Amino acid sequence: MKEFHKICLTTLAAVLSWTGAEACTNFIVTKGASTDGSVMVTYAADSHQLYGCLYHTPGGRFRPGSMLRVEEWDTGRYLGDIAQVPSTFSTVGNMNEHSLIIAETTFGGRSELADSTGGIDYGSLIYITLQRARTAREAIRTIAELANAYGYVSGGESFSIADPNEAWIMELIGKGCKLDADGTNTRRGIVWVARRIPDGYVSGHANQARITTFPKNDPENCLYAPDVVSFAREMGYYDGPEEEFSFADAYAPADFGALRGCEARVWAFFRTVAEGMDRYEDYAMGYNPKNRMPLWVKPAQQVAPKQLFDCMRDHYEGTKMDMTKDLGAGGHACPYRWRPMYFEVDGTEYCNERATATQQTGFWFVAQARPQLPDDMGILWFGVDDAATSCLTPIYCSTTEVPACFREDDGSMLDWSPTSAFWLFNRVTNFAYMRYDAISADIRRVVDAWENGCLEEIKRQDAALTDKAKARRKKLTAYSVRKAGELFDRWQTLDRYLLLKYVDGNVKSEHGTVLEYLDNPSPAHFVDNGTGKQIPDRIQFPGYNEAWKRAVAADNGEVLKVVETK
Repeated sequence: MKEFHKICLTTLAAVLSWTGAEACTNFIVTKGASTDGSVMVTYAADSHQLYGCLYHTPGGRFRPGSMLRVEEWDTGRYLGDIAQVPSTFSTVGNMNEHSLIIAETTFGGRSELADSTGGIDYGSLIYITLQRARTAREAIRTIAELANAYGYVSGGESFSIADPNEAWIMELIGKGCKLDADGTNTRRGIVWVARRIPDGYVSGHANQARITTFPKNDPENCLYAPDVVSFAREMGYYDGPEEEFSFADAYAPADFGALRGCEARVWAFFRTVAEGMDRYEDYAMGYNPKNRMPLWVKPAQQVAPKQLFDCMRDHYEGTKMDMTKDLGAGGHACPYRWRPMYFEVDGTEYCNERATATQQTGFWFVAQARPQLPDDMGILWFGVDDAATSCLTPIYCSTTEVPACFREDDGSMLDWSPTSAFWLFNRVTNFAYMRYDAISADIRRVVDAWENGCLEEIKRQDAALTDKAKARRKKLTAYSVRKAGELFDRWQTLDRYLLLKYVDGNVKSEHGTVLEYLDNPSPAHFVDNGTGKQIPDRIQFPGYNEAWKRAVAADNGEVLKVVETK
């Protein structure tokens, strides 16, 4: 998160500040690019303040004149009331009952374009639109209508918008403040552009605007605000030919941080699924902004759901930015660097990497809209905390009940709860950060077994479900709730196992694997000394990795050196 300062002076001459979840990641896979024909969108809601839980709003019918209260998603600040529509759809997380998916990443953009008088923020745009739109195109229109009608209070946003047939990127930013004599903002609204990702391709965005030039006469594949170019000219952001206008360059010019901390995450995804992406390494590292990466790429092979799950767990492994390799990873290859992102030594500024997987994730998901099935059988694969050491569980988009462990009213960032999945996963993951190389490997064995098992189970369930809509949704809800409860119970057992095995920096020897322990927790799983007193035997002391030992020797070797006593 970082401060995005509004410069619009109100009648009180106050300068307001906005705090947004400016640290998220979206990857998008079209149906022709996926192994199972689904449209997939990923999202990591990364914030140091966001509590990881699953939102649910039931559909409803409303009387004429009904109003809807709008509160800023990040802060809870009341923004005002807007007109309610006659009927709304049921939503769970960032998906509605018709398999419409909306996710976002914040790029901020030009600070002078924030509107402190706005009545709707980016988070409310997502969740209100999910209640009102059935398709991606309807969602794009709804977002633009809401922002233009009530004023947009947030900074620049990239939205992933998908339904069972199409996937789009929509980028938007406000118009700032220009008050008339009555104090009304005459610039209310947004400028925006949306591009449909060609079928068979993948795309992504991560806190940097990515749409550059775009066709002006192809409404099947590109939609945009009528003043998107003229407003840039009015503000002095662009003075070139119409056909060369670039949304990203006009409204969110990229600097080193935007490339290294944002575009690099998209590059890491692209290089995992597509060929030839190393040619853009200098762009991703912030060294060559002219070597711009494309908005979408064609994968070498169709992308499987599990592969996409794992792309959200990336730390630049296998690249020059690999976060497990340098001295900052400590003696146990921990791929995390605590904030701030930048530091200075002897007048030279350096950066810590910002990978796709990060410690401050509130929740994350991989959503699947599946055109071969009824719309209410879309799946929100949902998880909380750091994607690299947490697990996804299937939540059907038409579920009418939130699993107990994901409820909004169970705990908060200031209130630990023993029944909250967010706090359970955080406890396990923060323990893993201490000895990451060993502990994370055990966690990943559990993650892979769970997710692969669920994927196979879903296939069987899809084939067996022949009920009509009402009965089907009841079964889908029951399944979603049951699987989340099973995952919570399994993670509680994993929590105990990891403490038993790795307490005090030691490693207990085992007779089996972590998966065998989870299936049958017992002291007999660990090696004892044979006395019947449950005293461990063959305890291992793995120490630190070679790079760390050499660094310590170089730093303090003269003090630590062992010498022969004469």
